[in-house]
Amino acid sequence: MKPRVDVLTLAVADLGRALAFYRDGLGLPTEGVIGEQWAGDEQNASGAAAMFELDGGLILALYPDLAKDADIPRPAPQSGAFSIGQLVDSREAVDELLARAEAAGATLLEPARERPWGIYSGYFQDLDGHLWEVIWNPRATAT
Repeated sequence: MKPRVDVLTLAVADLGRALAFYRDGLGLPTEGVIGEQWAGDEQNASGAAAMFELDGGLILALYPDLAKDADIPRPAPQSGAFSIGQLVDSREAVDELLARAEAAGATLLEPARERPWGIYSGYFQDLDGHLWEVIWNPRATAT
């Protein structure tokens, strides 16, 4: 296996609402909802999803039928099992992105602050409870 991740797919309860949050609220570029021609049935998941091409080639996908497609029971929403992190270029950029997320409907969980290990970061939950950390690390550069 090559050491890389190409697609990160988030299960969402409402594709339109999640699309609006990430596209309009956070400003991520997207072509919008794709795959609507595959409606799905009792056995097969629908194809409707939204994709965001991020810097570095990573694709962030939003998919309401993720559990069905993987043939697993739909889990109860939870947060804290993992976080998605974004490195930014400054302390001010951390504060700005957290404020933008909150204005778009995210829940600010942990306001930005200095961490003992030398970073400045804060956390928010998106509309489906996915945990995001916004990070400025003075020893690293955001790409």
